[in-house]
Amino acid sequence: MIYKLQRRFILICTVSVLSVVTLVFCFILVLNISSLNKNMDVLADRVTEGGGRFPSDFDDGHKPNMMPPRDDHDFITPETPFSTRHFTVLFDNEGNVVRTFTESIYAISSEQAVEYAEKVLKSDDKRGWISNYRFRVYYSEYGPGVVFVDGTMNRSAMMQSTATAGVVLFACAALVLLLIVLLSKKAVKPIAESYEKQKQFITDANHELKTPLTLILANLDIAEEELGKSEWLDDIRSEGHRMTELVNQMVALSRMDEDNITLNETEVKLGLMVSETVSEFESLALSREKKLESIVDDNITCFGDEFLLRRLVGILLDNAIKYCDRGGEITVSLKKHRHVVLTVENTYSAVGELELNRLFDRFYRADKSRSFNGGFGIGLSMARAIAQMHKGEITAYKKDGTHIGFKVVL
Repeated sequence: MIYKLQRRFILICTVSVLSVVTLVFCFILVLNISSLNKNMDVLADRVTEGGGRFPSDFDDGHKPNMMPPRDDHDFITPETPFSTRHFTVLFDNEGNVVRTFTESIYAISSEQAVEYAEKVLKSDDKRGWISNYRFRVYYSEYGPGVVFVDGTMNRSAMMQSTATAGVVLFACAALVLLLIVLLSKKAVKPIAESYEKQKQFITDANHELKTPLTLILANLDIAEEELGKSEWLDDIRSEGHRMTELVNQMVALSRMDEDNITLNETEVKLGLMVSETVSEFESLALSREKKLESIVDDNITCFGDEFLLRRLVGILLDNAIKYCDRGGEITVSLKKHRHVVLTVENTYSAVGELELNRLFDRFYRADKSRSFNGGFGIGLSMARAIAQMHKGEITAYKKDGTHIGFKVVL
């Protein structure tokens, strides 16, 4: 039980940490891409302002006097025209090439520049990427023009910085998760101590109660021999047996919660076992004026502990008979498709008042007055524990507003 709690704690922390780290990484990636596109668009705009080249005046034929940098474009310096690879293609209104500017790039010829520009104009996008070039479509006095700015270096730098950030983030996440794993025992230690005390209490209560209960029942037999049969002695004996059964069930449920419990697993003829259990309960259902029907495939088998699985079926049938309306019906179904599915349904007029999510809680009783009906509120808890021990699950559901059902998937 504690081991499962520790694993669940680690799993929740792992999912939480990885989710946060992934969101932060995605935010950094989106931010970097947005920043890259913005900077590349600024360069493309500058080239557009210059009619296909960076705007500048050449005083001596060598060094340009750049336009003064804008406040939000301070990354553009007098060196930018020499470090930025770009090319431009101008068209007239009929779609003919008027002029190409490819002197600022080595890897692209005039023919390739025209091919890129024609693809861009067909896409109807005003800005975007084609290969490693950021483009912008504008309109000149001749017609449409397309400016391309090489973003290979910028993209590479962005990806490297993003990858570095990702490695740092996930390395930190791994370190945090390692600390969580190492400290998880301390985190669940208070719960573990409380749980151990609870188990010890149940064990001690079992020992302390069994002796007086045994003496009470033994003395009842002696008193009955001397005084004769009596209604009051029968009531005492009935309550004594009920108390003994309660103690035994509490101990059995406590043992099921242990992490190191081993199952006597064999190939179980589940179909035949369910049919046999249904037959055993038919007389009880008939005596209480309730109809018990079954749809069971006797050929179904599964791998598990036969004793516990038989107990699981018995708990569900016993529960159905206790809470089924008088004159109502109980239906048991066992099918196998991808998994083995056992369902037990019964009519119950007060099904709308039930809290289905609490039916498997220990000592929970739908009857708020807790009047005696032969049960203790432990059976369904034991059924869930048995299902979980077989790596299955059990759920409760309402059907048609008049039926309650329990579904076991193994």
